[in-house]
Amino acid sequence: MVKKKSKSEVENRKLIAFTNPRSRVSEQFRTLRTNIHFTSPDGDIRSLVITSASHSEGKSTTASNLAIVFAQEGKRVLFIDADMRKPTMHHTFKINNSRGLSNVLARQIALKVAIQPAEIENLDLLPCGPIPPNPAELLSSQNMDLLFEQALDVYDLLIFDTPPVLSVTDSVILANKCEGTILVINSGKTERDHAIKAKEAITASTKTRLLGAVINNVKVQKDTAYAQYYGADG
Repeated sequence: MVKKKSKSEVENRKLIAFTNPRSRVSEQFRTLRTNIHFTSPDGDIRSLVITSASHSEGKSTTASNLAIVFAQEGKRVLFIDADMRKPTMHHTFKINNSRGLSNVLARQIALKVAIQPAEIENLDLLPCGPIPPNPAELLSSQNMDLLFEQALDVYDLLIFDTPPVLSVTDSVILANKCEGTILVINSGKTERDHAIKAKEAITASTKTRLLGAVINNVKVQKDTAYAQYYGADG
């Protein structure tokens, strides 16, 4: 009988760059960080959108670990849960979600009041807060522009976890305000035409750059030289 993983074990695996930084998976997140640096050789990218074509492709896990490895590099990072339809940050990082991004955009509280520190040095968190009835309108508002100005005065990098691009317009709205977008694709789930449509939605109607795609759930043989070098504990 296979023992079912506890909820805490599952959440810890989602933050593998923090809980197991020497694993192969953590090294892949550091490689992704390096590749993002290479996309902007003349200056650091300061705002990123992480999205996917559809639900359950690993975008939130990718966004969380990418925020962690940038913080581990020494950058001051604000990780923002901008999926105001199905937020997950408060579960993953075990923080309070009674106030957050939705409250800031509705001018109910100040940004600095909504931000919470993570257990990881250099990383702060802005959870979603109460789910609003009008996420797209809030994200496209002038209050969102003001949030960018205030946050970029303090942080080196803003990372936004956003809804799937084919489901709602939220990701495209935020991509218009950010310098780069990463598309997360599940190799065992995402249909090819969905991935193509997601790419087209991002590149056709936004001012952002599609920096590339992250392919999840790719099978890696543990007897490869790479696995032997980093250890088969990922």
